[in-house]
Amino acid sequence: MTLPDTICDPHHHLWLRPGMEYLPGDLLDDLATVPQVATTVFVECDAWYRETGPEHLRVVGETEWVVASGPEVIAGIVGAGDLRLGPLTAAMLEAHVEAGEGRFRGIRQRATWDAHPSIKPGVPYPGEGLLLDPWFRRGFDVLHSMQLSFDAWMYFPQLPDLVDLARAYPEATIILNHLGGPITLGPYGDRTATLNAWRPLLTEVAACPNVLLKVGGHGMPIYRGRPLDAAPAATPSAAPDGSADVEQLVSAWSEPIRFCIEAFGPDRCMFESNFPVDKLTMSYATLWEAFDIMSSDLSPAERTDLFHDTAVRAYRL
Repeated sequence: MTLPDTICDPHHHLWLRPGMEYLPGDLLDDLATVPQVATTVFVECDAWYRETGPEHLRVVGETEWVVASGPEVIAGIVGAGDLRLGPLTAAMLEAHVEAGEGRFRGIRQRATWDAHPSIKPGVPYPGEGLLLDPWFRRGFDVLHSMQLSFDAWMYFPQLPDLVDLARAYPEATIILNHLGGPITLGPYGDRTATLNAWRPLLTEVAACPNVLLKVGGHGMPIYRGRPLDAAPAATPSAAPDGSADVEQLVSAWSEPIRFCIEAFGPDRCMFESNFPVDKLTMSYATLWEAFDIMSSDLSPAERTDLFHDTAVRAYRL
């Protein structure tokens, strides 16, 4: 197979994290290895916040920076914001929209939380049951009334909370990140058991027609289960930097990814890079080559959805 002529990468970051810097030039270097990528979506990552001014508006600095400094290939922006701000929620969202100059599309508020002490919660701290919080729901009302989307990032045991939210707001566009969070941390270290528990929960989410799924994020270290972390001698990598090669990725992730596509349908799934986080495991070109192989038996129309059209519809690009 060959990649579709036009790809939209609906999930990447730009930041200055020590030892993991990823700036516009780095993004463009990666995009050059997959020239079919014509548009992208920037997703919030605790970067470029304003250092002064009202606290609830400091997150808007990230949107301002992307508009001013990000490459033109970024067609959409998903910003940060706490929907529990009460009367200040509308002001925060309106500031994002103004700063986005036509590219701001929605909010991602991370709900990642687990009771096990070895599992790091989201930042800012969401607490247990963020999506069920009455103050969050009030803010979600405002978000939805402004026709903005919501990106959900959570661990798989939390997926019932997303089902509750999606059923309460059946007309809202909700985009679930990173396969729905099948982490292999703490009590979930057995990858087979994790995937067995994740599948029925994700099936419940898929029954909500207003939820779309980002298919990716599987290169994050918190998802690394066997066989990707098997002994190198047993599964050698073809990449000189130790990252996974295409065969490893397809072997480890083809079945879970195809499960997602079958559960949601290609018209509600979008392949994502999640770079530079997934760059810890694979190259940009390797990632898209693996997606190409995993979807090779699907129809051209289904592949167009997965690689481009679902993302364009979801984010109104």
